[in-house]
Amino acid sequence: MKTMDKEYEKAIAHAQACLEDAKKRGIITGKDEWDEFEKEIFTPEEIAASNLRVALIGEFIKARNEKGITQRKLEELSGVKQPVIARIERGHISPQIDTLVKMLAPLGKTLGIVPLPTAQ
Repeated sequence: MKTMDKEYEKAIAHAQACLEDAKKRGIITGKDEWDEFEKEIFTPEEIAASNLRVALIGEFIKARNEKGITQRKLEELSGVKQPVIARIERGHISPQIDTLVKMLAPLGKTLGIVPLPTAQ
């Protein structure tokens, strides 16, 4: 899993560098251009996984902030070390499911499996 995270981080860093270069050259100027650029670099599965990861971590951060719990306090409540929480929130590492569940419990949250929205 850690190898996958390192490869993922390298791919993201490369994509960001390419994006910055494309912006400097005037190739990409807005969101629509980024969406097309993203589709050329990543597979649909990679895009979906990234979007899910971003949404999941965003909801986690939102829940922590709504409860007014600092990362340090969450460490005390969950047993997950603060530096690990910080790396997860920055997207530098992907949490294991059990780690995420440990962090969500003090926030009054848990994970769930829900149907995907259907195209209409």
